[in-house]
Amino acid sequence: QVKVVESGGGSVQAGGSLRVSCRITGYTFSSYCVAWFRQAPGKEREGVASIGSSGVGASTKTTYADTVKGRFTTSREKETFRIYLQMTGLEEDDTAMYYCAADRLTCGNGWRKRALDYWGQGTQVTVSA
Repeated sequence: QVKVVESGGGSVQAGGSLRVSCRITGYTFSSYCVAWFRQAPGKEREGVASIGSSGVGASTKTTYADTVKGRFTTSREKETFRIYLQMTGLEEDDTAMYYCAADRLTCGNGWRKRALDYWGQGTQVTVSA
């Protein structure tokens, strides 16, 4: 049984940094796509970053939304299936619930819109002025 658990959210002042992590257990597939989404009250869900690979030995590919490019970085811990989202230069508009989602297929160009297999419960990030 695949489980996805986010952690590391919290409150930070504008300009600060925060790292959230996504721990995925029970995942046995060699290919993967892990995506970070966020949703603020009254706003649509936004896909902010993705990381994926087609399998063992294949390269890892990351993508970022224009709203976070240059400020957010997603990476995978080599030994475990833990994905990080490092956020720097945080702005008040980054305030949202952040979700991690995993899928057996590679991300491709449509990861934001397709139904990903496994979702976490979310972690809140609040940025104050």
